[in-house]
Amino acid sequence: MHNPASLMVASLSGIIAIALYLSGTLYLVAVSRQSRPAHRFLLLLTAILALIAHGTSAWHQIYVDGGFHFRLWPVTVCIFAAVNLIVFLSSLRRPVHSLFVILFPLAALVLGGSLLLGTGPSPSTKISLPLGSHILFSLLAYSLFTIAAGQALLLAYQDRQLKHHQPGGFLKNLPALQTMEQLLFEVIWSGFLLLTLALISGFLFVEDFMAQHLIHKTVFSTAAWLIYAVLLSGRHWMGWRGHTAIRWTLGGFVALALAYWGSKFVLEVILGIP
Repeated sequence: MHNPASLMVASLSGIIAIALYLSGTLYLVAVSRQSRPAHRFLLLLTAILALIAHGTSAWHQIYVDGGFHFRLWPVTVCIFAAVNLIVFLSSLRRPVHSLFVILFPLAALVLGGSLLLGTGPSPSTKISLPLGSHILFSLLAYSLFTIAAGQALLLAYQDRQLKHHQPGGFLKNLPALQTMEQLLFEVIWSGFLLLTLALISGFLFVEDFMAQHLIHKTVFSTAAWLIYAVLLSGRHWMGWRGHTAIRWTLGGFVALALAYWGSKFVLEVILGIP
């Protein structure tokens, strides 16, 4: 980042968000060990305060000097801000706040990494409305599929514990297995529609894929789209669930992770291309 004021705001708000996320994580671990449910109001209050600080840091990292900085760390911070915001809004009406036990420490880790490693100078980009819509669809799709991956991991853990007749501890804070699976596919459907829009808008509005080093990203994003299309078709026509659904969900997420984080890491960290 070029602007010292933006750097200071991003750093201070990021540190506050990290402290709140870690406090929330410790609280969730403590109540889990005591086999008692988390205090919903306290958890949501911690989440909203952390989100305000996280969002402030994300904005000052990605928008600097009148332009957007679409590098690895700023965009990752924005994605996790969107992820936690979506889960927070969903938790107001659905029992999904148990996902915070995964998302809080991950968000703290991402914010810490961005403050330590992602504050160097980078080129700013002016974006048009059509290109902005493509970026928005992409960020929301990545966010929803990150939630789906976290939910799939919780579902796998829940299924394993129940099969081993160990229903206590953290499981008491999770919804029923059938509810978790239903929520998972609701998230996947939403993410799939947004990923479809992201791919269509990308093909329509992004120019010169080769010059912008977007070939690998497009290939892996399309592979993820195909994986999720097969999963949703299998769910509809053959009733896929359980471990089959979990494996396909995580497989699609790995393809998406390679599409964005993998390609960004190779370009920016290994090859040094901004």
